[in-house]
Amino acid sequence: MKLILSDRPLQLDLNDQQEIRFIDLSTLKITNCVGCFGCWTKTPGKCVIRDDAVQVYPLIAQSDKVLYISRIKYGGYDTIMKTMLERAIPIQQAFIRIVDGETHHVQRKVTPKSAVILVYGADSKEEQNLFRQLVARNARNMNFERFQVHFCTEDSLEAAVREEVKKWSGS
Repeated sequence: MKLILSDRPLQLDLNDQQEIRFIDLSTLKITNCVGCFGCWTKTPGKCVIRDDAVQVYPLIAQSDKVLYISRIKYGGYDTIMKTMLERAIPIQQAFIRIVDGETHHVQRKVTPKSAVILVYGADSKEEQNLFRQLVARNARNMNFERFQVHFCTEDSLEAAVREEVKKWSGS
């Protein structure tokens, strides 16, 4: 499965693309993680908060290709994307493993991913570099085998998304 996770509505024609799911996070009710670790202890693999996030994080786990679209804010994902990615913690286990001298969570049946992160609204090269570092540091816990970060303007965003989706149909 291929997943497009966006922080805003986009005009995409995906009618003939059955294996692609588009989720506009701005239309969903997703509350903040409360750090209770219930998804690891009380209901392993399932968040105890019953909102729209419980429909999204299983799709993240199942997808082999992901396209994340987010405004950049202070060198990181903007609020709605950051909240959703934090709420995807049930796809990891509480157990820690050492990989290349770093600690990382053990995944819970998470498909390895090829990821493209399209980011708009970066104010400076410094902010772009900070975001690249963030994605690189998170790549293992998000089970990215490969990832690319692309920066664009708000005006060129939809064209950039369509270009990435077009690449998927060739693979």
